[in-house]
Amino acid sequence: MLLDIAEVAERTGLAPSALRYYEKEGLIESSGRNGLRRIYHPDVLERLGLITCARSAGFSIAEIGRFLVATPEDGPILRERMGRKAAELDHKIDQLVRMRASLRHAATCTHEPMVDCPDFKRAVRNVYAPEETAERQPAATS
Repeated sequence: MLLDIAEVAERTGLAPSALRYYEKEGLIESSGRNGLRRIYHPDVLERLGLITCARSAGFSIAEIGRFLVATPEDGPILRERMGRKAAELDHKIDQLVRMRASLRHAATCTHEPMVDCPDFKRAVRNVYAPEETAERQPAATS
């Protein structure tokens, strides 16, 4: 059973314009048209899941396109790119963990005004430029 563009959009949470763009960029392929509407084979949902995951990881459309057509000869280069992207994600995760800690502190801080709290200032500063060790991070309460 083929799916029309509206159904694919609904199932994936992607806008029809994104689907048309992905098709234009060669990331997905329609199976034809039903009137003026594009129709897709159900396998497109799996491909769109992969694309969405890769986009969330920070891969560009061009990188995803290269990944989708990679051959065994591309393996070492592709693996190196994936390794670099994994390292970037590790950095981002560390940053988000520090951001979460600063927000948790802010949620319970009783310092007046909170933005002048030394622990809050240190936590915010550490979000983008970590200077403190985990043992020296501010506690959840002030």
